[in-house]
Order: sequence, then C-alpha cells, then structure tokens
Amino acid sequence: MFTIHNCDDFHTLPEKVFKKYYSRLCDFACYLLKDQDAAEDIVQDVFIVYLEEHERISPHPDAVKSFLYSSVKNACLNKIRHLKVVDGYHKKFPLDILDDPQTLNGIIHAEVLSEIHEAINALPEGCALVLKYGYLEGLQNRKIAELLNISLNTVKSQKQRALQLLRLKLSDTAFTTLITLMSVI
Repeated sequence: MFTIHNCDDFHTLPEKVFKKYYSRLCDFACYLLKDQDAAEDIVQDVFIVYLEEHERISPHPDAVKSFLYSSVKNACLNKIRHLKVVDGYHKKFPLDILDDPQTLNGIIHAEVLSEIHEAINALPEGCALVLKYGYLEGLQNRKIAELLNISLNTVKSQKQRALQLLRLKLSDTAFTTLITLMSVI
C-alpha cells in the first residue's frame, strides 16, 4: 500500500502514483466511455503526460489526484466528441454526461472500489482467501474448507475476522458498499 509521508514522495515517485491511481482512473474512464480498451489507452496517455510534466505539477497529493482525474475527464470528453463526429455517437454519448452529477458518482465509485480492494489485499492471507472464495466467488463454506484444507469452523472464524478487520479499515461508505455487494452475490 502506498502511503504519502510528505509532498516530496508524490513529486519524486511517479511509479507509485501510477500504481495507486491506474486502476481507479481506468474505472473512471470506462465509466465515462463504456469502453475498457479506450479507457486504458486514455489513462496510459495521461500517465505519459504526467511522467513528462510531473516536475511542473504541485507535489501535493490532492494536486496530483486533481491533475490525473481532470486529465482523464478531458481526454474522455475529447474522445467522445471525436466519436460523435466520426461515428454519430450522439445517442450513446451525450456531451452533457461529463457535466452531469453522474461524473462525480463515477469518481466516487472508482475510489470506493479501490478502497475495498486495497483493504482486502491488506488482510492476512487466510482471511483474504476465505473472503474472496466465499463472497467474491460465491463458494460455500464446505467447499472453501476443502480447497484450503482447513476445518469448517476455521472458515467461519476467518470470514468473521476478515469482516471485523475490514470494518476497522474501511470508511463507512466503503464498508456499506462491500456489505451490499456481498449480499448480492
């Protein structure tokens, strides 16, 4: 997990910025474009610009985050405009999508999912595996016990421990989202 100790960490370590924000920005761009490949292309282009310009950008983490999200949003807007001209995508991609409150919802969605993934990845290995098998892959406790060669009670206690740890690590919004997602599966 990437922790910002001071502004210079963000300023001098663009690789860590990439690792922290790449998947979030891809989710955001995909939310706007509805095209995963185009979203990844745009995010990669934005990071190339960031690598070239990072010394001119304020090292403050909020400034870097703002630069990245604004750049992705603007690149998506340009892509949508281009698609409208070339392919007549005006029905699929209304230009007002980026001025819509849904844009903010897309950013929030990407950030919350990223927070959840980071918290799950930070769990002890046993808890993380049981949680992933049980809630993300929908396996029954008995099947998890067989796969991991552990007792049924261990599976249950690992699930409970994982949820307790996640409750401590996640914001209220992220934890509520996680519980909602887990109940759907």
